[in-house]
Amino acid sequence: MSKIVALRSGGGAAASNANRPTLATFKGVDKVFANRVTALSGLDLEIRSGEFLSLLGPSGCGKSTVLRLLSGLTSPSRGEILWSCDRPEFGFVFQEPTLMPWSDVFTNVWLPLRLAGVSKEKARARVEEALAKVGLAGFAKAYPRQLSGGMKMRVSIARALVTRPAVLLMDEPFAALDEITRLKLNDDLAELQSLLSATVVFVTHSVFESVYLADRIVVMAARPGRAVAEITVEAPALRREGFRLTTSYADTCRRTSQALHVAMGEAPPSELCQ
Repeated sequence: MSKIVALRSGGGAAASNANRPTLATFKGVDKVFANRVTALSGLDLEIRSGEFLSLLGPSGCGKSTVLRLLSGLTSPSRGEILWSCDRPEFGFVFQEPTLMPWSDVFTNVWLPLRLAGVSKEKARARVEEALAKVGLAGFAKAYPRQLSGGMKMRVSIARALVTRPAVLLMDEPFAALDEITRLKLNDDLAELQSLLSATVVFVTHSVFESVYLADRIVVMAARPGRAVAEITVEAPALRREGFRLTTSYADTCRRTSQALHVAMGEAPPSELCQ
């Protein structure tokens, strides 16, 4: 089984996150696909209720597979996933917005409720609520072709929120966006998380994004996919732009970057510069 090294812990917000009850636990989970590729090997991972957990690592380390295992889209080849309660309601935000181009924003967000048998009129209040949460209250009648990349991703997030999920799974949702849009959506997601009671599991390749958004970061290594380090982020419960300018943010980015380099089998930056 993989051994997770705790690189940082502390008081304040960090201690508060550590005291949250466990929602789900991966115990020695392997995932081997039909083509014999081992996506995960001996994964031990704890997910806490109400936390923002970031999975950080190189391509091929099994980050997206963890999300699919959590949501029930696939099953472990070995090991088990234990839930502290019945499997909760999930919302899933993928790397691409995957919107229906022939439908307006309202219809795209209504889709999960429509598939569950909820009529358009009965869903209206919940769709409008979800759009308001992502800052798109005035765009219900717009079509995807009329939206920017960032706005399309907001629609995708609203669609995930419309079912009022207990767990929000996000698979590199901002990776394809320009840096300015990405930073803005990071700010918006941080504010949204402060308003929600949902647990968020967020996959990314970005050290800076992980540290800005997460309560806790799990660094993963590839071939085979496994968790190798855990960083607890000491930060205000509600992140603001100013957090990026603090010594705490810079120090945590450095520690996280070092852990990521080690996970990739490389010398950490401090050694590379010598």
